[in-house]
Amino acid sequence: MRVFQRGAAAATMLLPLLITGCSLFPTTRKLPVPKTPTITQTVAPAELVDRLNKRWAAISTLTATVEIQATVIKTKEGSEKDYPTLHGFILMRKPAMLRVVGQYLGVRFFNMGSDGKNFTLSIPTLSKVIKGPTKLNKRLPGNPLYNLRPDFFFDALLVRGLDPDDEYMVEADTDTVEDAARKHLFLIPEYKLSIMRTKPGSRERLPLRVVYFRRDNLQPYQQDVYDSEGNLETQVFYDAYKEFDGNTYPSRITLKRPVEEIQIILTVDQVKENQPLGDDQFVVAIPENATVQTLE
Repeated sequence: MRVFQRGAAAATMLLPLLITGCSLFPTTRKLPVPKTPTITQTVAPAELVDRLNKRWAAISTLTATVEIQATVIKTKEGSEKDYPTLHGFILMRKPAMLRVVGQYLGVRFFNMGSDGKNFTLSIPTLSKVIKGPTKLNKRLPGNPLYNLRPDFFFDALLVRGLDPDDEYMVEADTDTVEDAARKHLFLIPEYKLSIMRTKPGSRERLPLRVVYFRRDNLQPYQQDVYDSEGNLETQVFYDAYKEFDGNTYPSRITLKRPVEEIQIILTVDQVKENQPLGDDQFVVAIPENATVQTLE
């Protein structure tokens, strides 16, 4: 009788566990095993910075033929709006001259040029021209094209080298990336180069940029750019490096501007470095009958 009572008591105690799916014994499950790269390079922080500086110093001009895909992302509204893909070209000459032209079916959609101090943005389809200082951060309501600025593209096309006053720190880390199609996890060893500068009159350091390098090829794959107050201003992602004209360059560049809620994807068809570019190639002609808005 007592044996039966003990058995009944044990069954009573086990019943809630069985109902809730709990087990008294350890269980083993198989989890995806992350795959590691076949090559992981190791360099000293100073060498990583030196590689970046040499790459930046080796380029005086850049000419690129691209496809431009712009998307307006309204995060709070939960909506995205894609604009037609434009065929375009980009001219860049150091230290800060830039020209970007986008056209659709042979019709010029926008035309922007900068001498490094002032910019001109012409939108022929709207008969509108916007002019002003390159460093001006005034944002205009309405069409997102109104807020295109030369520094968006200049910061994205190439990863700048460090200035003499810049301070830096390098961290080694590992990112886990999921390939949903193949159901694989990949471990991506990386270097994180944080570039900063001490705020005048204080000991506070403000972030300027953070550059992420994959350690299999030591190429930048992401760059975060901050404004003068240390706020994240631009994110750039570099993918699918290819050889163009004897040099390695990303064939896909994704530029994100959180404040303007703009994303621009540049699909690079051709790149040439250090071609002669005259001052006149960065001048934007103002169409007749266009409305000119000057920002101050």
